[in-house]
Formats: sequence, structure tokens, C-alpha cells
Amino acid sequence: MKEVLLRRVMNADKPEWLRLRQALWPEHSAEEFALQSVEILGDPTQAVFVLERPGGGLGGFLEAGMRKYAEGCETSPVGYLEGWYVDEDLRGQGSGAALVQAAEDWARAQKLSEMASDTWLENTTSIAIHRKLGYREAERLVHFAKRL
Repeated sequence: MKEVLLRRVMNADKPEWLRLRQALWPEHSAEEFALQSVEILGDPTQAVFVLERPGGGLGGFLEAGMRKYAEGCETSPVGYLEGWYVDEDLRGQGSGAALVQAAEDWARAQKLSEMASDTWLENTTSIAIHRKLGYREAERLVHFAKRL
């Protein structure tokens, strides 16, 4: 694994952090992300870790938070991997695992004893990575909606 520099996000990182969020969640607008970033940075129950590129800029992020409940967990509150993304050119080098480790360390520092996450059923890459990092599948869920 190449040496990675992980740290908490700072206000100066907002443009790059928002770029990474847009890559993970392209269905959301930049305006929506800008509003969310203010909320996230001001919330002590959330933490954002970023991966610095050696030449400048960011190459990944992980947003962690606390939830009162998570499927498969026995305690409350629990740590939660809310969003996790690494640029394609940095994948497969251990950066994603390092981001998860930083989030888990943060959760332990918050006196939490469990960490949870989710992904889409068809995201087999994410499922495999979660399993590789020691996460077990808790359940599968199908959501339904009907316009009235």
C-alpha cells in the first residue's frame, strides 16, 4: 500500500469534497451538497475524513455519523458509514480501507461499539469491499413506492 495522508476535512477542502460527493451521488445538485456540507461540518455527531493527493487536491472521502439504529446492530447509538468514495486512479491501493479505519477509530473515540453501513443490492464491488473489511451482511431490503 502506498503511503496515504488522511485527515479531517477543512473548510478549504469544500470544492474538492463537493466534487467527490458529486461523483458518488450524481443525482444530487451542487447547491444541495453545499447546504449539506455546512450542516455536516457543524454537527459533532458527524465526521468527514479525506484522502490527500501527494500533489495537492483530494482523492477520496468518507462521511461517518451516528445513528440511533442500524440493521443488524445491538447497541444504540451506532457509528455509520454514510458515504465513501475514492477516485478511480487511487482504488485498489488501500486508501478506502484506511478511510474506513479512520471512521472506525472516530466511532471508538465516541464510545460507540458498533459500526454499520449500506449499499445498493447491485453494487457488488461495494459489497465485496465491505466483507473484506470485516462487515457482515445484516439483511436485504426492497423499497416500494406508489404515486397517488
